[in-house]
Amino acid sequence: MELERLDFSIEKLGEAHFPSPMKGTRFVEDGDRVVFHSHPEKIKAYLEKGQDPPALELAGPRELLFFDPSRVRCGIVTCGGLCPGLNDVIRAIVLCFHYHYGISPIYGFRYGYEGLNPKFGHRVVELTPEAVDRIHQLGGTMLGSSRGPQPVVTMVDTLEELGINILITIGGDGTLRGAHAIVEEIKKRGKKIAVVGVPKTIDNDISYIERSFGFETAVAEARRVTQSAHTEAVSARGGIGLVKLMGRESGFIAAYTVLADNDVNFCLVPEVPFTLERFLQVLEARMVKRGHAVIVVAEGAGQDLLGQPLERDASGNPKLGDIGTFLRDKIRAHFRERGLRIDLKYIDPSYTIRSGPPNAQDAALCLLLGHHAVHAAMSGRTDMVVGYWKGHFTHVPISLAVSQRKRIDPGGHLWESVLAVTGQPRDMR
Repeated sequence: MELERLDFSIEKLGEAHFPSPMKGTRFVEDGDRVVFHSHPEKIKAYLEKGQDPPALELAGPRELLFFDPSRVRCGIVTCGGLCPGLNDVIRAIVLCFHYHYGISPIYGFRYGYEGLNPKFGHRVVELTPEAVDRIHQLGGTMLGSSRGPQPVVTMVDTLEELGINILITIGGDGTLRGAHAIVEEIKKRGKKIAVVGVPKTIDNDISYIERSFGFETAVAEARRVTQSAHTEAVSARGGIGLVKLMGRESGFIAAYTVLADNDVNFCLVPEVPFTLERFLQVLEARMVKRGHAVIVVAEGAGQDLLGQPLERDASGNPKLGDIGTFLRDKIRAHFRERGLRIDLKYIDPSYTIRSGPPNAQDAALCLLLGHHAVHAAMSGRTDMVVGYWKGHFTHVPISLAVSQRKRIDPGGHLWESVLAVTGQPRDMR
């Protein structure tokens, strides 16, 4: 068995000397780890070769801090698309800094990394417990957001001018790459500024992190939509419910929605190619036999069918064609040509889902992610993102988190379960 070479070591700004002001809490030791692999045979293989199995550093408050709390100035930035829980994370960070470390105010940079570029003229927001008192009851982000990079030299200039020595970034793959670039520029200048990320991806597609906030809420809300689509489908002669969900490169929302609502008959995701001819053939057979169907398609599925040139947005993500309206029109045309009656209802709830507040599970996750980001930064850790693995909060190097996109394994248990629930063919090419 070939052993994976995974380096989960976390960069530190220096030795920690300042005692934590937190009282009555359980501190985490620097040597505490969570073993990465679950399978006993993989762990055994490392041990047989005299190697320690890969393990992630455990997150949590440290007894000794790198930063003197009386001299800390912290900034927060939210980037990328909206996701349920952004305000919850902001609030958790502000309250943790204030009540656990006696630091206030915290500085919020408006509209993503634009807030670190003076040319846009965005004012810096002072975040106090009073300012964030009720924001967790609202969707979106009180700081605003934007996509795309800004000149890294300019951003670090802004941090230095404001005396910021901790920057917490809340965002996905592009945001983390930007955070890493900021770290590299800070190193060139020989400065001691901690940069810690909180993973924000509604698609749950960041590597080495089991769960990101907003995903549970997205699945729960998507399930309500697919249930409505099923009701519409079974209530009409030749009823078809077609639902497009989020999932640019990874179809986790679509897959878990299908498992949560097993009335769905087709699940189309980016990881599993299909041809239009085969899909329409199978759909027609289903309609002839059962008289109705519910289809869930992730937004990144079937992009090869659209024949569009590859373009990218400001964050470097591929600009997607609209697979939902494409399938809607092709399905209608196919059945019209075949002389078969259908009644198709198309639903795209994406913006409704991503702009709402989180459910209870995600709200709790947001709070803990925010707290652990603060603890990591105060201990002098940098160039890392807070993760979640095997029921524990962990520290993940940004370089690993952005090394590859987490995607559904077409030969894995999750996809096997989707196939079992939907009854769709394994191969629709």
